[in-house]
Amino acid sequence: MDTINEDWLNDVVFNDDGLVPVIAQDHVTKRVLMVAYMNREALLETVKTEKAIYWSRSRQQFWRKGESSGHEQRVKDIQLDCDGDVLTLMVEQIGGIACHTGRNSCFYKQLTPEGWMDAEPVLKDPSEIYADG
Repeated sequence: MDTINEDWLNDVVFNDDGLVPVIAQDHVTKRVLMVAYMNREALLETVKTEKAIYWSRSRQQFWRKGESSGHEQRVKDIQLDCDGDVLTLMVEQIGGIACHTGRNSCFYKQLTPEGWMDAEPVLKDPSEIYADG
């Protein structure tokens, strides 16, 4: 995604913590894979590298998706909502696993009369994905 200047960043509304929510969707199926956050630097680096780079709120550092798991997200398109405060990334999910639980999507729980049930199988045991378990 070659960009001539960075003026487009001024249209993105970051919250008081300097973050904007990001919805990652499979670029083919349009399925929502995950929701994360980006700060200005992460968004700029994502555009430059065409790989999803988020801001980890819990670790307070950049989270290069797939850096430890190998399941990176190659960015095909970025969209900004009408208010300028939410982004959608259309991505190619490498390895077919977006969730740290080893599933395709972080949205695998389905509400049933009995409560939340896992509605999607684990594709790969997380202990096999992450060296530190």
